[in-house]
Amino acid sequence: MTILGNEIYLLRFKERDQVEVFDVITYRLQRCLTVPNFRGLTDMTSCEYFLCLYISDDVVECVHRLGLEGSATQWPVYDIPRGCTVNAGHNLLVTCGELRKIKEFSPHGDLLRDVILPDEVVYPWQATQLTNGQFVVCHGSGNDPIHRVCKTSADGRHIVQYQGGQRGSNVGQYYVPRHVAVDNNEFVFVADVGNRRVTSLSPTLNYVRQVVSREQVKWHPTRLCLDVQRRRLYVADSSKFKDGKFTKGRVVVFSV
Repeated sequence: MTILGNEIYLLRFKERDQVEVFDVITYRLQRCLTVPNFRGLTDMTSCEYFLCLYISDDVVECVHRLGLEGSATQWPVYDIPRGCTVNAGHNLLVTCGELRKIKEFSPHGDLLRDVILPDEVVYPWQATQLTNGQFVVCHGSGNDPIHRVCKTSADGRHIVQYQGGQRGSNVGQYYVPRHVAVDNNEFVFVADVGNRRVTSLSPTLNYVRQVVSREQVKWHPTRLCLDVQRRRLYVADSSKFKDGKFTKGRVVVFSV
């Protein structure tokens, strides 16, 4: 999911019309967009400056750029892309879990730099860059020893702060923290997939509160999208993973 202007863009895994566009007030379907030549869809983000969508494809190992009128291009990542976000410079950040990298691309697909994360950042899912250049990274999958959210230096080499550690369900612990959203005050919202909850952290990554409990989701919170202007948190509530994809899902909206 992502928000651009007064519209919500929802990504679905199907043959065509994969991007469904809804009105942000009424939640009514407005139109659909097709991503050509796609094979696998792992994440989506938007750029307000260039008015486009970016979609990561883990099968073709590429990024699809989709214009709001339906024009499309793509470029290779040369690794398996997971999360994607846009930074303050309007560049695209693609997180590659296997190699512990954040790849920064220009809006036209030129590779600007590779940010190599520390060894202890095992299987990063998504990275968001703050205004001071530091990165907020969520990492940990399955039986990995560490599941946490950390803040790294601007070059990615050093961990500045973190929340989490050994996999668990207590306060301050995580089980596959897969997606984050950051507000204008740098408070962090974390989708804790295995524990079926969303938590809020302070700008220094201290625990603040549980925003969404397991009783408020039907399946697993796998993606987050924050509407800063309206203070709404959109949570992708997805069913069990089967045959390479989530078989069912819905979007739940919370006031934050």
